[in-house]
Amino acid sequence: MPQLIAQTETAAVDAGREDVTSMYAAHFGIEGRPFSIAPDPRFLYLSDRHREALAHLLFGLNEGGFVQLTGEVGTGKTTLCRALLEQIPERVDVALLLNPRLDALELVAAICDELGVAEPEDPRSLRQRVDALNRHLLRTHAEGRRTVVIIDEAQNLDPGVLEQVRLLTNLETAEEKLLQIILIGQPELRALLACPELRQLAQRITARYHLEPLDAEETRGYVRHRLRVAGCTRPLFSRPALARIHRLTGGIPRLINILCDRALLGAYVEDADRVGLRILSRAAREVLPPTQAPVPVTRRWSWLLVLGGVLLGTAVAAAWWYRDRPAPGPMADTAAVPEPPARLSAPAIVPESASLEPALSPPPGIDSSELLAAAAERPDAAWAALFRDWGYALPEGLSGEAACRRAEAAGLRCLAGRGAWQQLLQFDRPALLWLRDRQGAEHPVLLRAVQGGQVTLEAGGMEAVWPLDNLSRHWMGRHLLLWRPLAEGAVLRPGMRRPAVAALRRALMRGGFAPASTTGDPQRFDAELEAAVRRFQRERGLRADGIVGARTQMKLNELPGGTSVPRLRSGPEG
Repeated sequence: MPQLIAQTETAAVDAGREDVTSMYAAHFGIEGRPFSIAPDPRFLYLSDRHREALAHLLFGLNEGGFVQLTGEVGTGKTTLCRALLEQIPERVDVALLLNPRLDALELVAAICDELGVAEPEDPRSLRQRVDALNRHLLRTHAEGRRTVVIIDEAQNLDPGVLEQVRLLTNLETAEEKLLQIILIGQPELRALLACPELRQLAQRITARYHLEPLDAEETRGYVRHRLRVAGCTRPLFSRPALARIHRLTGGIPRLINILCDRALLGAYVEDADRVGLRILSRAAREVLPPTQAPVPVTRRWSWLLVLGGVLLGTAVAAAWWYRDRPAPGPMADTAAVPEPPARLSAPAIVPESASLEPALSPPPGIDSSELLAAAAERPDAAWAALFRDWGYALPEGLSGEAACRRAEAAGLRCLAGRGAWQQLLQFDRPALLWLRDRQGAEHPVLLRAVQGGQVTLEAGGMEAVWPLDNLSRHWMGRHLLLWRPLAEGAVLRPGMRRPAVAALRRALMRGGFAPASTTGDPQRFDAELEAAVRRFQRERGLRADGIVGARTQMKLNELPGGTSVPRLRSGPEG
């Protein structure tokens, strides 16, 4: 067993805890495991290429024929598939096949099972299965519904089965196809579809996209994004370590997760406040394939001498030295709103008076292009509107990181992330949504109200009411909210002693989650308080880890006597 694991187990016993992950999360003041390989939609990160790939999949929902998405193992194809499923309109039926190692009859039967098609008289008859499916599709088409079949790991399909899939697209009316097919697979799928016997199918593919790994800048953005979603307010990886992560993983998100998770565990064991090159290299040797793990420094020269001598060794060592140098320039994260810094020298926001409320111009019938054009022309307007809802005036022209710094000066924090619509609605707060225009660019608009199947949005001084289906065509899940922490430092975790812990205890007492009195130190985050926090988190649908981060504190504001916060309107104001 690797030495790091042995040390970790010892540390777990010493601390009296069984969950090592919760220990390193508490050590860094984060919520849960930001680098879990489970496809948690909260941590969804869409690089430019992932966003483009998702756009191709969404295109496949509206066009007949085939859409093909390929990519190397671990590049995020399954995550994109989950993101697609979260944006499926209600009028679309989906059959999702995750295990395509089937023959033609089994494949059609699996599609029928997913769609709830009744079995024919002879379930072993392929023809009867296809006829039953055709009748079902004609009926749902008459009801105004569409049907999409998504086949993951499609590179495992036999050519004969793929030909049967093609024949299913022959099910049609006089005006349109009854079935859309989305094929998702590894690069071998491209080679399979290039076979001469499948040329008829290849000709029906209306959209193709090959998902590449993240580049160096996107890798940095990916790591910072996942930490930010977990409530981290400071960098946990050094700049050289971030550069090394990309080189070791090749920009493959799954490998990035595995490496970063183990590196944070190693930093916790050594009681380090961040991950540097030494901790990262050690983690890589333990979890990455041998061809990707760095060669230990103590053995590097002997290995090189065996291969080719001192001259070759010198050249390779020089190359390693050059590659370890940090990338020039600042650490930009262009795909997500940067988090605010830990401190700001002076407040820059003043309470807003009623005279600062601008007059909106909400003419009826504002369409998508008008609203997005206004958002593109004045991206700061949506930010200013969000701050107005909290009672503060944001200076003209400020947005992004600069706006979040001003928020911190006012005792607020920005919470940026990506997630599903229902998760966002749980917070019941005005939120910035980044909507995609026809060119693929994203622009911030303010979500003001939700009522039934409609949303009220504001951008560029305009307010528009959209059907929810219209929003789903433009929104990829990226959002930002404001929140007010209980204390400086934002995250409270077991073992702390500070005045904010007493405020936490009082809030939980008011909500009935903690005893009305305590015999211990009220400012100590003890085991009794941790149990009360976990009960509260479970009831509110949060990760029950006992750590009071951004999302937990936002939900605490909803308890009796909590901080007054703006809420989503239940409908457009008349």
